[in-house]
Amino acid sequence: MLGRKSNGAAQVQPTAPVPAQSFRFTTPVVETPGIFILTGWLWRFLRALVLLPAQFPVAVSALGASIAAYQFGGWISLAVLWSVVDLVLLVWWRRWPRSFRDVVALRVLAAWRRLWVYRRHWQPVLVVAGLAESYLERQYLPQIRGVACSAWADRVRVRIVAGTSPADFEKRVAELAHGFGAPSCRVEVRGPRDVVLEFPRYDTLADPIDALPIPEEPDLSALPVGICEDGEPWLLRLHGTHVLTVGVTGAGKGSVLWSAIRAMSSAIAAGIAEVWAIDPKRMELSYGLALFAHYAADAESAVALLEAAVAAMQERAERYAGRQRVHTPTTRDPFTVVVLDEVAFLTAYHPDRDIRRRAENAIATLTSQGRSVGFCVLAALQDPRKEVLNLRNLFPDKIALRLDEASQVDMVLGEGARDRGANAHLIDPELPGVGFVKLEGSPIPVRVRAAFVSDADIDAMADAAAAAGVEG
Repeated sequence: MLGRKSNGAAQVQPTAPVPAQSFRFTTPVVETPGIFILTGWLWRFLRALVLLPAQFPVAVSALGASIAAYQFGGWISLAVLWSVVDLVLLVWWRRWPRSFRDVVALRVLAAWRRLWVYRRHWQPVLVVAGLAESYLERQYLPQIRGVACSAWADRVRVRIVAGTSPADFEKRVAELAHGFGAPSCRVEVRGPRDVVLEFPRYDTLADPIDALPIPEEPDLSALPVGICEDGEPWLLRLHGTHVLTVGVTGAGKGSVLWSAIRAMSSAIAAGIAEVWAIDPKRMELSYGLALFAHYAADAESAVALLEAAVAAMQERAERYAGRQRVHTPTTRDPFTVVVLDEVAFLTAYHPDRDIRRRAENAIATLTSQGRSVGFCVLAALQDPRKEVLNLRNLFPDKIALRLDEASQVDMVLGEGARDRGANAHLIDPELPGVGFVKLEGSPIPVRVRAAFVSDADIDAMADAAAAAGVEG
C-alpha cells in the first residue's frame, strides 16, 4: 500500500551536507624545453670556470704552472718545479712557522674541510636538523659561502634561506655540532641572511691553567684572569662595572675571584686599589687576609661592611658632585672592590629578615650608584633564581660557570644565550673554571676558563702584601 513502509525496506541515511569550499588554484606545470636546460647548465659551468681563479687562486696557479712546466720540458721540468716549491715551503715553515700556518696550512685545511666535512654532509645534516625548507615540491637549503680555519675552529659562512631567521640556527646548535662532529657550535649574525657557524675542532680549554703572572702595572679595566676559547687572554673588566659569577659547588667560582684579586695585587700594594671581602664560608677568602682592607665572615659584620662601603661611596660621590665625572684611582680615592662570596647567604638564606633586608638594600645601592665613583661589586652565587637574588640585572657583566639546569643559563646570561651556544649546563664537572662570559653591550657569549690560584700562590700574594704594608 502506498504511504506504508514495509518492514523489510532498506533504511537510507540522509546525505550529509558538503561544506562550502573556496576555489583552489594550482600552479600550472609547463614542460621546459631541453635547450633552456642545456643553456642553464652551460651558463653555470662557464660562470664557475671564470670565478675559479678568484675562489682558488693558489690551486689554479699551481695547476697552470705545472701545465706550463710540463709543456716546456716534460716530466723533468715538472719535477724540478715541484722540488723547488717543496724546498721553499720547507724553509718557510722552519723559519716563519706562524706566517706559514696562517697563509698556507690553514688555507689548505679550510679547503679540505669545506669539501670533505661540510659540503659532503651539508644536505643530510641540515635536512635532519630541520633547517631545509620546501616550497612547491622543491627543497631549499642554506648555502655555504665560505669556510675559514683558525688554529682551533672552523668558521662556516652561510647564506640562509629567504623567509628564515638566524634564530632557527641558534635553536639547533646541538644538532649542528653533532652532525659535523664538533664539540660545540655557536652562531654569529653578520647581516641580513648572513650568519657564521663556528665549530671548534677540539676543546682548547681542556687543560688546567696555572696562576697567571702578576702584571706590574695592572689595567683595572682589563685584568688577565684566564684564557678564552680562541687562545687569547681573558681580560676581566672591574673598573666601571660590576661582575656576577654563578656556578654550582665545585664549578670554579673561587678561581674567578682569586684570579681577579691576583691580577690587581700590584695596584693593591701601590695603594690605588683595595678589596673589601665578605666570606660567609670562612674557607675561600680567609687565606688572603693580608690582601684585604676589610674582612667580614659573620652576617652582622658582613652587613656592617656593606653599609660602610655604601657610606664611603656616598661620601666620595658628594665630593665629586659638580667637579668630577670620571673616577681615577689614587691613594686618596682608591678603586674599591667589594668581593661577596656566596651572596645568597645574606640575601636569601639568613634567618633574620632584617639582615636580609639591610644586605639587599646595601648591595642594590652599591650596584646602582657605585661604578661611576670607583666602587665595584664582585659577587659569587650558586642559585641564580630571582627569589635568591633579585638584583642580578644590576650586574652588567655576568659569568656562567657550570649550572644545574638549562633554564638557568638564560637567567644568568640573558634571554637567548643558550640558543647562541652558551651551554653552561653541559660543562664537564672535571673542568672547574670553565664557563661563559656575557659582556655589557654584547649578546654573544664567550667561552673562557679561569686560572687556578693555589694556596701557595695565595700565601705568596699575602706575604708580599704584608711586606708592602697592606692592612688586613
